[in-house]
Amino acid sequence: MFGLATQGSCEDGHDVCNLTYQATSNQTAADAADLLIGKPLTVVGLVLLLFVTRWLLHRLVDRMVARAEDGVLPDRMSRFGMRGRALQQANTRDLATSTRRVQRAKTMGDLLKSVLTGILIAIVGTMILSEVGVNIAPIIASAGILGLALGFGAQSMVKDFLSGVFMIFEDQYGVGDVVDLGEASGTVEAVSLRVTRLRDLSGTVWYVPNGTILRVGNMSQNWSRAVVDVTVGYGENLTHAQDVLRDVAHDLWQDDDFKNVIIEEPEVTGVEVFNPDSVTLRVLIKTAPMEQWGVARQLRQRIKARFDHEGIEIPLPQRVVWHRDERPTGSPSAEEEPVQG
Repeated sequence: MFGLATQGSCEDGHDVCNLTYQATSNQTAADAADLLIGKPLTVVGLVLLLFVTRWLLHRLVDRMVARAEDGVLPDRMSRFGMRGRALQQANTRDLATSTRRVQRAKTMGDLLKSVLTGILIAIVGTMILSEVGVNIAPIIASAGILGLALGFGAQSMVKDFLSGVFMIFEDQYGVGDVVDLGEASGTVEAVSLRVTRLRDLSGTVWYVPNGTILRVGNMSQNWSRAVVDVTVGYGENLTHAQDVLRDVAHDLWQDDDFKNVIIEEPEVTGVEVFNPDSVTLRVLIKTAPMEQWGVARQLRQRIKARFDHEGIEIPLPQRVVWHRDERPTGSPSAEEEPVQG
């Protein structure tokens, strides 16, 4: 630091020892000064370096989080021509999306800060041990061996952690979402870097390691959709049946109880399937997250009442049963009587 040549037995870089020896020509005093002043100052300097570097890196992460909270993509739904309820629902949906984006950004920011802090502590801690005279070569060698052992013996755990990082970063799901993870489906109760805990409809709690999740079906992210299939008989007027479905769905859309639940005007797509004994019509309703099941139940109840009023048949399966009388072998054929029911 001071450009001084090494004096006496002072080691290179021990400037306090060199200065003391140059001033006193006493090796004992130089060693004592190095032990009491030089090493503590070096340790304090390394600790200060740790805090300054950590502060700078955390500031960088905070800036990244702030940008992620603001979002980088424009709104996909145009607000032009929207008035009243439609505009209010669009703003509510955007608020929910923005809140989720903020939560995800903060989660990733906290994760990055923790990782950076751990790495800095490990590096500076090793440097401090080296400064106080501890031989760090075995520590580094042990760390390498330990890392190799973990690489072979904890592959599944490492896979779980990496998968958890990407799941959180990509916002695949979060606490409160209803998801289908393949082997298990239900409401997410907790998400960690290693495992996801969810509870299914029967109340069973499932613990799913993140590394085993090959696909994720999220039924409650941003918005949901209720799909209601209604069957009518072949003898019914399909145009009239579709008009009735539109009226029922529109009444539900206008109902004040569903003002903040249904996002867009329901859509009757028309004929979906020709069944052996009926024709299937479909109604689609875009709803707030996790509201699709309640909306679908209410719509089915209203459709049943309206169809009964309009005299539109919802056909039941028809089957034919043949009763065969048992006869001894070789006797004339048994009389068969069809019974329809």
